[in-house]
Amino acid sequence: MIMINFFLFFLVLSFFNMDEANPLKNTSWFLNNKSINEVRIYSDNFFSSTKYDKDNKKFISTYGGTYLLVKEGYYEVIEFNSSDSSLVGDTIYISSINLNVNKDYGSMYLDGVVYEKFKNYNSTLSGSWLMSGIERGGEIRMRDVNRSRKTMKMLAGGRFQWIAYDIDKKGFYGTGGGIFTSENGKYIENIEFFSRDNSKVGIALAFNFEVKEGDWHHKGFSSKGDPKYEIWTQRKQ
Repeated sequence: MIMINFFLFFLVLSFFNMDEANPLKNTSWFLNNKSINEVRIYSDNFFSSTKYDKDNKKFISTYGGTYLLVKEGYYEVIEFNSSDSSLVGDTIYISSINLNVNKDYGSMYLDGVVYEKFKNYNSTLSGSWLMSGIERGGEIRMRDVNRSRKTMKMLAGGRFQWIAYDIDKKGFYGTGGGIFTSENGKYIENIEFFSRDNSKVGIALAFNFEVKEGDWHHKGFSSKGDPKYEIWTQRKQ
């Protein structure tokens, strides 16, 4: 694993089109190390890597950002890191990556570690989303999705994770994730980790959803039991 210049990453990016036959797109992967769970989620251009202890309901750490897979290797640009904020903005280059992927299963050798692929789960919601609107006091308040302070939700391979963070301030404000399903206008989250409240691990949250003009409208109740209506916009960059 090598740390490289941020400019170099985008120089490489300008020469390659990751959308062409990207085997990582909309997949999720796991590594079981005794009681510690490690999950990696890859949407279109974004990734997250999270460690937690599901049995003891303990969140450990998470980091993520953008990624690029090319013939020469694998790159990550860090946008958030719950353990070490000084790494935000760094670019990581890994030359040793080997993928064996089929429709439902596969393995990934990444920098000496072998991850197994979760079974595919096809959903219209797969991808990375930014919270762009939320109901407060009966009014929908819209947000600028291009600002540094973000709440991003990633869904791929039947896994979900939301992360609240600020790139410019290198701030991390919370995360949660687990397994999701989305069928016939019903979206259900089964929580496996929650950095703000470990007691919520194991509960399931059900929401009504619809996609209108490309935005995901999400209505139900929060883990605290409060009414929730959110609007999410698919992240482009």
